[in-house]
Amino acid sequence: MSPDYPEAVVGAAGHIDHGKSTLITALTGIDPDRLAEEKRRGMTIDLGFAHLRLPSGREVGIVDVPGHARFIRNMLAGVHGLDAVILVVAADEGVRPQTREHLEIVDLLEVRRGVVALTKVDLVDAEWLEMVTSEVATALEETSLAGARIIPVSAVERRGLDDLTAALDGVLAAAEPKNDVGRPRLPIDRAFTMSGFGTVVTGTLVDGSLSVGQELEVVPDGRIVRVRGLQHHNRKVEVAHPGSRVAVNIAGAEKHEVQRGDVLAPPGSLPATRRVDARVRVLADAPRGLRHGAELTLHTGTAEVGARAIVLEGDAIAPGAEGWVQLYLDRATAATAGDRFILRIPSPSVTLAGGRFADVAPRKHPRHDAAVRASLERRAAGNVLQEELRKYPRGVSVAALLKATLSAEADVDSLDARRSGEWIWAREHWTALAQKAGDELATYHAAHPLRAGMAREELRSRAGVQPAAFPAFLRGLQEDGVVVERGTEVAQPAHQVALEAEDGPAGMLMEQLAGNPFAPPSLAEAMQTSGASSEMVRALERRGDLVRLSDDVAFTREAYANAVALVKEMVAASGSVTVAQLRDRMGASRRPVLALLEYMDAQRVTRRVGDARVLR
Repeated sequence: MSPDYPEAVVGAAGHIDHGKSTLITALTGIDPDRLAEEKRRGMTIDLGFAHLRLPSGREVGIVDVPGHARFIRNMLAGVHGLDAVILVVAADEGVRPQTREHLEIVDLLEVRRGVVALTKVDLVDAEWLEMVTSEVATALEETSLAGARIIPVSAVERRGLDDLTAALDGVLAAAEPKNDVGRPRLPIDRAFTMSGFGTVVTGTLVDGSLSVGQELEVVPDGRIVRVRGLQHHNRKVEVAHPGSRVAVNIAGAEKHEVQRGDVLAPPGSLPATRRVDARVRVLADAPRGLRHGAELTLHTGTAEVGARAIVLEGDAIAPGAEGWVQLYLDRATAATAGDRFILRIPSPSVTLAGGRFADVAPRKHPRHDAAVRASLERRAAGNVLQEELRKYPRGVSVAALLKATLSAEADVDSLDARRSGEWIWAREHWTALAQKAGDELATYHAAHPLRAGMAREELRSRAGVQPAAFPAFLRGLQEDGVVVERGTEVAQPAHQVALEAEDGPAGMLMEQLAGNPFAPPSLAEAMQTSGASSEMVRALERRGDLVRLSDDVAFTREAYANAVALVKEMVAASGSVTVAQLRDRMGASRRPVLALLEYMDAQRVTRRVGDARVLR
C-alpha cells in the first residue's frame, strides 16, 4: 500500500435492523457477524470486524457495532480510535432511538468525519426518500457530523456502494496522520485462543508501533507478555503501525488472564489510575444534569468501569453545559491525558455526558477552588508539562515528569522552571523553597552566631525538601548564591563567626591555655574560670585558634604545632617515642601527653607500635 494513503479505522453505527451488517458484507465480502447467536437471531450482539480497500488505495478496517440498546456497552468498546464513522439509517424507518444515541456518542467523542449510508432505498419511493433524507440532515445538525454527505444505498441491489466508498475516501483524505510518539497502546476489544497459537488479542493501535518479539505489559494487571506474532487484516506482519486494526498473538498469558478493557503497552509506560480530572459536556437532552456524587459508568478506550463524579464547581452540571469533574474509579484503569470518554447512568441505562481526560494522576482537589480549575484550564489548553510540574512543590525528577506526561526531553527546556541536575522545580516553587532555606539560615545564624553554619540535614528538614532531591537542591542554591557549604555545614554567604574582643571570655580562655602550653588546665576548668561557653570553644576550634585533643584537653594552635615538631624530632633521633619519654620532654602530666599522641594517631601523623609511636 502506498504510504500516501495510511490505513484508517471506520465504525459502522446505527439502529438495530437498519442493515449495518448487510451493508458491510456487501462492501467488503466479509460478514462481520461472527457469533452463532448473531446469525441465529439476525442481529449484531458484539463487535464485528471487516476491511476493504478504497478507490484511492487506502486500506480501511471497519468495526461493526451493535445497534440494540441492550448492547450499547459493546458498541462503546468499538468506537475507540475511529478515524470516521458510517452512520447507517434505514430509508424505510428513518431516524430511530439508537440512531440518536449512537449519534450522541459519536458527537461526545468528537468524531468529526463521517458519511451517512441511507440503506434499503429499494423499499421506498422518491418522495419518502426525500423526506427521510431531510430528517437525517436535521438530526445531524448541532453534532460533530453536521453537513455529512447522505448517500442512498441498497446492499441487496448493490446501488450506491461506489458512491459510498468514494464519499468515505473523501472524508478520510482530510484525516490527520496518526501520531507515532513511540509509546504504543493497544486497548483490547477481544481476546480468544487459536489452536496452535495460543492467546490472541485484537484492538486498534494508537500512539506507536508494535513489532514481533517486543515485550509488553498488560495494564492494569501488570503481567508481562511477549509478541509472538502480528496480523493486520488477516495478513502476517512484522510491524503494526498506529491507527491500524491489529491482532496480537501473545506469549505469557492465557485467554482468561486478559480481557476487554485491558491495554497492551511497553512495560512501565502506562500507569493505571483510580482517579482522573476531566472536562465534561452533558448532553442537551439528558434526563438530568451531572450531579455531584453521582454514581456513573465510565467508558474509555475499550474499558467499562464504575465511577463517582466530584463536581468541582457548583452542585451539578446542567444539561447542555460543560464543567470540570474529578472521577473516582471503582478499579484501576489504564488512561492517558487527552483520551475521550463517555459517562452513562447505569439504571436506567442512558448516555449522560462525555469529555476528555485532563489529568490521569491528579491529587484530591477541594471543591469550589478557582485555582484548581484555572490549572485544569491551562492544562487543557496544552500546558500539560508545566501544570504537571506544578503538582510537585518539593520538586520531581525529570524522568518522572516526562513519564507522567508522555513528553520529550527537549520539552523541559521550554518550562518556566529551575532545573538542577536531574531534578526540576516550577519557578514559583523553587523561589519559595529558596526563600524558605534563606530564612531558616538567617534565623539559625541569629540564634547561633558563633557557629559556622547549619548541618545539611537540618537545613533539608527545615526547608521541607525530600532527601533524594536535596543534593540537587543544594547545588542549585549554591549556584544562585543563596548558600555556601563550609565542610559539613551550610551558611548564608555573608555569615561570619565574630568573636568578642580579646579581653572577653574567649580571650581569657586562650590566655589560660597559653599560660602553660603543654600542661594547660582542663578545658572544663578553663571554661569555668574564663566564662567561655561551649559555642565559643567550637568557634575557636573552627577558626583554628585552638586544637581540641580530647573532650577535656585543648592546646593553642602554637602549642600543638610545637608539640608535633617535638614528637617528630624525638622519633627522628631514636626511631620512636613513648608516652613517658614525651611526658618528660614536655614537662607535663600523663593526661595531656596521652591525649596528644592519641589525637596524632587519629590524624595519621603517628601510629602506635606496642607502647611506642612511630611516624606514618
